[in-house]
Amino acid sequence: MKVLVSDSLSEEGIKIFQETPGIDVDVDTDLTPEELKGIIGQYHALVIRSATRITAEVIEKAHNLKVIGRAGIGLDNIDIPAASKKGIIVMNAPEGNIITAAEHTIAMIMALSRNIPQATASLKQGKWEKKKFQGWELFNKTLGVIGAGRIGRLVAERARGMKMKVIAHDPYIKPDTIERLDIEPVSFDELLQRADYVTIHTPSTGETINMINKQTIARMKRGAMLINCARGDIVNQDDLFDALKSGHLAGAALDVFSKEPPGKIKLMSLPNFICTPHLGASTKEAQDKVSKHVAEQIVAYLLLGSVRNAVNVPSISAELMTTLRPYAILAERMGSLQTQLAETAILEVHIDYSGNVTDYDVTPLTTAMLKGLLTPLLKDEVNFVNAPLIATERGVKVVESKTKTSEDFSSLIKLTVKTSEGKNVISGTVFGNNLPRILRINKFYLEAIPEGHNLLLTNVDRPGVIGRITSTLGSYGVNISRMQVGEEKEKKQNVIFLATNVSVSDEILEKLRNLDDVFSVRRIEL
Repeated sequence: MKVLVSDSLSEEGIKIFQETPGIDVDVDTDLTPEELKGIIGQYHALVIRSATRITAEVIEKAHNLKVIGRAGIGLDNIDIPAASKKGIIVMNAPEGNIITAAEHTIAMIMALSRNIPQATASLKQGKWEKKKFQGWELFNKTLGVIGAGRIGRLVAERARGMKMKVIAHDPYIKPDTIERLDIEPVSFDELLQRADYVTIHTPSTGETINMINKQTIARMKRGAMLINCARGDIVNQDDLFDALKSGHLAGAALDVFSKEPPGKIKLMSLPNFICTPHLGASTKEAQDKVSKHVAEQIVAYLLLGSVRNAVNVPSISAELMTTLRPYAILAERMGSLQTQLAETAILEVHIDYSGNVTDYDVTPLTTAMLKGLLTPLLKDEVNFVNAPLIATERGVKVVESKTKTSEDFSSLIKLTVKTSEGKNVISGTVFGNNLPRILRINKFYLEAIPEGHNLLLTNVDRPGVIGRITSTLGSYGVNISRMQVGEEKEKKQNVIFLATNVSVSDEILEKLRNLDDVFSVRRIEL
């Protein structure tokens, strides 16, 4: 089996490949995209970090490729749908840099508070400016953590060690789960108003992009400080510049930027702004861990068929893959749909299997559902291995049941999710051998293909409303590929589930919501 390493990888990872009988490894970190396309066909595995882009064109030439391994978390540089279509497994190493990222956040907080980068530069210029670089103590200050996942929790733990008060906002984790971590759960607004330091630990999603902007910064305490070691597009850099220049914020530290490398942006001119070039995962220990983990995973798959930390296939034996994979796809997308329907933290998940599917071990299907449930919130941090553990850490109760008979279909999966606001029910099946379908969304019965860009709308059941909706989409050049309409007679409402050729922008969503007789519009990505 031949392995290509196309990005810089720790010697620990390279050594695993070199010392494994049956594995030949080539290391070439200077390949152009064209050169990669020219040679990729001879390899069975590819190991990358963030530099190499695995496009559909590269995958098309990868005639023998079985697995792509990312030494790290982020997978934005891999065309995962193209890889999945060709049967190529995509793996990452999500655990290796958690401690490193948390420690870098603490380092940024301390460097910002004590003006360490500015004082270092001044002293190196031969100056002695003690009064100019007077700082702030962290003792008894309030740290506001946005996102109480694994990294956010480690940051909170370390901050408490420095006797800081820690508050956190995470709408997708139950408040009592956060309290058990000795962290005070608060609303987003309360966090902004109370925190002396605000640190961000969420993935980049539709909800978090541009979350820190002119309006939210204005709600922060005057003299507060902002730290972002998560994703660059969460913070509006122009609005941050204005807040720092005006003095509303006392300081800011960024490790990530909306465009990387950022170049000479105007934030760089401010004395109360410090930054690092995306170093959150850049320690020797972290790089050794992710390199070792991804190498071990690839060797295990190539030689033993064992799947670990895959993001596009559950751990199902080769014998059962043909039978269960369509159900795994269905379960994953049902989970994703449930999270996109939920308004608040998910408390309980009930997954009911009935019919022929119960003849098999459904554990991989439940795992696939949990992976789908968590992916809209955590993106690349969750995979088919760690999804159950993350659900447990977040306090999500999972109940699984099986019934041998299914009245209307040979097999049926029903997924009920309870939140603090109520519950949503989805059911689905597989037609034929490999055609997953959503059959029910609450009281709305339909036959929907769970893939691509979709909209879920509710409106008054009145002539002309659907026409206005479709005309609005058409005026923006959005094509409708499929549409299903259901009626809720007791409410005199329609429910519409439609598929579009592109993801609908926020501007179009707002336009649809403002139409007469339209109650709600929700974007659903599957």
